[in-house]
Amino acid sequence: MKRNHVIQAWGRILSGRRPLLSIEITRECPLRCPGCYAYEDAHLGGNVNLRSLSDFKGDELVERVLALLDELRPLHLSIVGGDPLVRYREVEKLLPRIFERGIAVQLVTSAFRELPAEWPSMMPMLDIVVSIDGLQPEHDARRKPATYERILKNIVGQQITVHCTITGQMLAGLNSIEAFLAFWQGIPDARRVWFSLFTPQRGAVGPEILTPQQRQYAVSELLRLRPFYSKLDMSEGTIREYLNPPQSPAECIFAQSTCTISADLKTRIQPCQFGGNPDCSQCGCIASMGLAGLGHKRLVNVELGSIMRASTAVGRVVEGLRRGV
Repeated sequence: MKRNHVIQAWGRILSGRRPLLSIEITRECPLRCPGCYAYEDAHLGGNVNLRSLSDFKGDELVERVLALLDELRPLHLSIVGGDPLVRYREVEKLLPRIFERGIAVQLVTSAFRELPAEWPSMMPMLDIVVSIDGLQPEHDARRKPATYERILKNIVGQQITVHCTITGQMLAGLNSIEAFLAFWQGIPDARRVWFSLFTPQRGAVGPEILTPQQRQYAVSELLRLRPFYSKLDMSEGTIREYLNPPQSPAECIFAQSTCTISADLKTRIQPCQFGGNPDCSQCGCIASMGLAGLGHKRLVNVELGSIMRASTAVGRVVEGLRRGV
């Protein structure tokens, strides 16, 4: 994140707007991945979940998304789902019109469908993030039909970001993190690799959840491997934040600076992208850790995180005045 990005985001926050926007552009996904937070009953709260929510298609989806962008005026948009490639025709129409507004886009997909050949020419305004759950045997079992074979075919000619969520099952394999990095280091269509840790809801149990020992091991491995794998695009500070994540959404810069909206384009997901009641003490979100690391940097001997919290309080007052509350 460059200095001018921080200044722009600060201005948005002071004006009562959130600089980051995430839209679940569709409720549909051809996958049924174990541990997927988007389809948990707690994700949206109340008596609805993502699969039961209404969503949009065709030109109506395009125009409604653009109207939302014009209302909220974010600096950065994450397009998630479901899987956005279920709405690939609409996404292809949307991207040029979003870029005209000066908004950068991150699109998160399983790459179950071939990625359009023109997408690499849209960098750096467009970042394609492909979710991959470990090495081929584990990934294929969890994410069929988005198998390794299909992904490798569908990303040819692209420059994707590989995003792997480390789970308890993944760490059962010997040297699994390094083996994963070694594989993707050799794939020319992958330009970088990110790792998150699985984030559970409070009180949840399941094989995906890391033990404290596994969490410590994952952090140690990532720190050890950074000098040897150029595609591991995570700073030392970001990695270390996994050992001391923000303890509540109110302390999380990412949660406070991001508005997340579901597939009906009106339901706001609270308190962060995970929805429900996430266990912040076990948060493994790479975006949260990256911004937490940024928050520890100092400006005129004051932590940016403290400036962010004060600015957010001012922004809430400004937003209330704008809405006449």
